[in-house]
Amino acid sequence: MVIFQKRVPGLTELALDRFVARARRAVRLKGRVNVLLTTSAEMKSLNRRFRGKDKPTDVLSFPAEPGATRKDAGEIAISAEIATKNARSLGHAPAEEVKILVLHGLLHLRGYDHECDNGQMATREKQLRAQLHLPLGLIERTASEEKTTARTARNRRQAARRRHRPQL
Repeated sequence: MVIFQKRVPGLTELALDRFVARARRAVRLKGRVNVLLTTSAEMKSLNRRFRGKDKPTDVLSFPAEPGATRKDAGEIAISAEIATKNARSLGHAPAEEVKILVLHGLLHLRGYDHECDNGQMATREKQLRAQLHLPLGLIERTASEEKTTARTARNRRQAARRRHRPQL
């Protein structure tokens, strides 16, 4: 089931529901998945409550409780505002960004964890994005941003050394 508390340009509940079903099958996740598109304020509240982080985030995944029926796989919450902002900065449609976030959330529900799995989730996400015809994924963007930040810092250090090098 898809719940829109906040709309995303170019995305209908029916289109997202169909994508969730297709992506869930591709991920091989059994059970029903509920998706909530909400505000950044709500995401901040959820992130603080469940992860102890007092800031909004783009996507959160909540696996079903161990005692829950096998019909439920879990829930995914997505900030429509952050998805729209990221889509604009990356040059694709907000609807595509939401689908990327849904895929990321589904992989978490399937048990993947990019923070400690030595790239397994990133590899799987990349394969599934190609299969589902989606642009650059969340993990790849983060890795790319980290490389760019590291490269920029290295270049600044090198420039500073050149400026402060004694003239002989």
